Amino acid sequence: MHYENDENYFRGYEWWLMKEAKKRNPEIKLIGLPWAFPGWIGKGENWPYDYPDITAYYIVSWILGAKQYHDLDIDYIGIWNERAFNSKYIKVLRHYLDRLGLWNVGIIAADGNWDISKEMIADPYLNDAIEVVGAHYPGTKTVQNAILTGKKLWSSEDYSTFNDDVGAGCWARILNQNYVNGNMTSTIAWNLVASYYEELPFGRCGLMTAQEPWSGHYKVESPIWITAHTTQFTQPGWSYLQVDGHLEGGGSFVALTDGLGNLTIIIETMSHNHSKCIRPPLPNFNVIPQRATFYLRGSFYMVETLQVWHSRLDFESGHSSLFQKLRPIKVWKGRFTLDLKVDEVYTLTTLKTGRKYICPEPPPPQPFPSNYKDDFNIRNPPFSEAPNFADQTGVFEYFVNASDPGDHVFTLRQVVVQRPITWVSDADQTISVIGNFKWVNMTVTCDIYIEKPRDGGVFIAGRVDNGGIYVRRTKGVFFWVFADGTYRVTGDLAGEEILMKGLAGVRDNAWHTLTLNIQGNSASGLLNGYPLWENVTISKPQNGWAALGTRSFELAQFDNFQVEAC
Repeated sequence: MHYENDENYFRGYEWWLMKEAKKRNPEIKLIGLPWAFPGWIGKGENWPYDYPDITAYYIVSWILGAKQYHDLDIDYIGIWNERAFNSKYIKVLRHYLDRLGLWNVGIIAADGNWDISKEMIADPYLNDAIEVVGAHYPGTKTVQNAILTGKKLWSSEDYSTFNDDVGAGCWARILNQNYVNGNMTSTIAWNLVASYYEELPFGRCGLMTAQEPWSGHYKVESPIWITAHTTQFTQPGWSYLQVDGHLEGGGSFVALTDGLGNLTIIIETMSHNHSKCIRPPLPNFNVIPQRATFYLRGSFYMVETLQVWHSRLDFESGHSSLFQKLRPIKVWKGRFTLDLKVDEVYTLTTLKTGRKYICPEPPPPQPFPSNYKDDFNIRNPPFSEAPNFADQTGVFEYFVNASDPGDHVFTLRQVVVQRPITWVSDADQTISVIGNFKWVNMTVTCDIYIEKPRDGGVFIAGRVDNGGIYVRRTKGVFFWVFADGTYRVTGDLAGEEILMKGLAGVRDNAWHTLTLNIQGNSASGLLNGYPLWENVTISKPQNGWAALGTRSFELAQFDNFQVEAC
């Protein structure tokens, strides 16, 4: 909701992603967690809790819209990602959910550390309002207060690690040990698919990589097959068996059941240096080759055969063996023995449904096209945002400019007009990047339309070097024009490093064409095809993306974007 009463349930990619997930597994759970909030919720303050009724209304509207417009049932809702929690707001949110019949939506809190558990013990109403205590990057450990709440404990964000084989080792270790050491029954990876420019913060920190929509290339990385060791042989609703899952020679195992006679055991023997996650620091431990004997008791005593799936992360040769089906293992009077090497994962299960899908070879990787253009002329776009642009602050959406009788009916528009209640310290300007980070020389051309009178402004840019959580410090070559008729050339997004300035004659509510040409150590700019400034010396950055954006959170339009680069 970019502004109050702005209920649009078709923005972004998440609706599509949730529906695709449900197609593959109807049992999958859907969770909403706010990172930022629209600015109007805070009525001018960078804080979502001053008006808890308004914030709860915003959250509940999203849950109701998911059902009404997409037939999606949201199972859980969080508070505010890795930021302060507010007990009053949590209780108000629970009240709103219950009043609207959303009893089945559980609240997760507080998606940071375990501190909320101390308050839950002291406040029975808060304890009643929360279904799951969720912590981020707990290092497989919990705290006594969290256990004393009697609630489900989750590692509600984890992993966040480069998706090579060490990342797979990290994922294998914590998927087991979050339960073995910390009694956590869910571990959620951030993030699912690395579908963003690799040079942004946390490049390739997804379970798989699909960062070239222009070529269609993707790569199913080893963490996907580590995931399969658990997710192909369990479902949400299965229960962990309470056993001491520490192996004598190092490593761990977990056992889960559906309560209907099925059993799945997952074993990992990840060594320290091959299973480091991005955070927290990993204390030293040793894992050695070992022979492990398992004993099945109770109803599982009658199990005679277990299917076996195996992965070995081979860090010496680089030829890892991932998710291979081995011969079933015989269980004799509830007992079986395995010889375990280091850096292995085994799944032993009564289920016979496992499968390693052989996908067609994806198209080969290609760099971003060196000559790229987009006129945004799309009448019914499948998504609200244009392809290949990566918004770092602000939101750039397809827009139908019905009042324009000419060439600018279909445009790209920056639509957020109030700075959000931020998760991290994002920029005061809005910016969307595009292209190849390795680009050095480039010509960027774009038609621009300033909508904000007097102090509105827009830019196009090249050699843009940063984004994400570091967007405030972004450098590059920025060509700005303003509604007061001036222009500036700056070396940074903040506009503090002024390289050139002067009069341009640009006005608001009129279309103009900007051209930025960067060659070697020199840059020049054209307005409506005529030179406006030239021979500005550029020292750094030496390479980076192209970009466009606005001076503040303001309405502005862009059309006929083109970049030629090398």
